[in-house]
Amino acid sequence: MKPIWKGAISFGLVNIPITLYPATRREELRFHFLRKRDLSPINNKRVAEADGKEVPWNDIVRGYQYEKGKFVVLNDDDFSRVDVEATQTVDIQEFVDVEAINPMMFSKPYYMEPVKSGAKAYALLRDVLRSSKKVGISKVVIKTREHLAAVKAQGDALVLELMHFSEEIIPAGELNVPGETRIGKKEADMAKQLVASMSGEWDPKKYKDEYKDALMDVIEKKAASGGKDVKTKKTKGTRPTNVIDLVSVLKKSLQQHGSRAKKKVPAKASSKAPRKAA
Repeated sequence: MKPIWKGAISFGLVNIPITLYPATRREELRFHFLRKRDLSPINNKRVAEADGKEVPWNDIVRGYQYEKGKFVVLNDDDFSRVDVEATQTVDIQEFVDVEAINPMMFSKPYYMEPVKSGAKAYALLRDVLRSSKKVGISKVVIKTREHLAAVKAQGDALVLELMHFSEEIIPAGELNVPGETRIGKKEADMAKQLVASMSGEWDPKKYKDEYKDALMDVIEKKAASGGKDVKTKKTKGTRPTNVIDLVSVLKKSLQQHGSRAKKKVPAKASSKAPRKAA
């Protein structure tokens, strides 16, 4: 695993040297645009809207549109004036209860690995965060940009999770969602029963990217056949319906999941099986 950053965690006078590693990976299939007749790759050109002419890199500037069609051009000096000093430090500013933070605030996790000399202080911070159920709110500069971040205890590791700033979260009030709604007791009881029948232990390994796997299967088959079209089974999706009669829909759902649950229950042992000695 390739490190992306080296620095230190700082809180109070404590300084813990660490190395930052990605904690997630996204394996998306990458496609190229090709010309149909000869499969020649197509390159993107930088073209000006005004006349459709291609623009060389040395003739391109960066601008901010403050009104429609009106721009302020910024040069390298403008960016350097507001550039944040890269201190290579995860500077913890305060500790807060993790339950007090809206999960939508969290964005991207990174593992933090201690340098050998900082192992004891690393373990101390991890154990304190774990027992207190708190996270350290910090500021960190990665790739010239300042981020809000949380230092979390995750198993035996410390995780730095980048966060959104509050103004980046779109308020749910902008949506047309129902407020307090009167729900009948029958619907509520059946809904709770359905949730109970569908409940299980969380196991992330149960969930796979079925779309990517199916698409990769098509690609492999087409490659093996020299690019010819191949027959594949279409996956059946669930069509959305207008829910009018909640009771009947809940009833059908309970029947469906009840029959599935019965199939999963293992056969009972024979009553003639010998008993174990006490």
